[in-house]
Order: sequence, then structure tokens, then C-alpha cells
Amino acid sequence: MHEVSIIQSMLDIAFDQAESQGANQIHQLNLRVGAISGVVPEALQFAFNSCTEGTIASDAKLEIEWVKAVCYCPQCHAEFTPHDWVYVCPRCERLTHEIRQGRELQLVSLEVS
Repeated sequence: MHEVSIIQSMLDIAFDQAESQGANQIHQLNLRVGAISGVVPEALQFAFNSCTEGTIASDAKLEIEWVKAVCYCPQCHAEFTPHDWVYVCPRCERLTHEIRQGRELQLVSLEVS
């Protein structure tokens, strides 16, 4: 369950930012998570609830923007959304390894006061 270390790292960033802004409470964290980032959504929320207990983010809300995977076929010069873990172009049926989005794991913004 690497989600705990991911959330703890994001909280460390959030705590540093809150402190630099003179804030004493974090209200919301907004994350962008890609479909092929390897993160389990339920585990991410569970980790967030556990890691924020007793902190300035204990009442904070976790908002997650899920980003779909998009691959690129250099043969067809087309982008497509893969339907499984094998990235086959739906036009020419060739494998591709070029992933244009879906690996994101970003702390986009936070709300503090």
C-alpha cells in the first residue's frame, strides 16, 4: 500500500505551503491522478483519512481529478484511449509505448486559512 507514502509526501508539501502562508488550517487538497499511475482510489482516500488525523488537515477534504490514459500511435499519428494494459492502436492494431497522459500524480492546489 504505497498510497500511504504518496499521501504523506503530498501532506508534507501541503504543510510546508500552509506554514509559509501563515495558515493554521488546510481545508482541501486537490490532486490530479492518472488512470495508469498505479494508485488505488479507495486506498488513497483511506491513507488520506489516516494520515491527516491530529494535523491541521484533519478536517480537510480530498478532491481527486482522475485523468484518463491517452496513447499515441506513431504509425497512424493518432491518439487513442487504451482499453486495457496492452496499448494497441485501434486503427492499425500495432503496439505502442508512447503514453501521452494518464501517469499523473500531482498535488494541484490546496485551500488554507
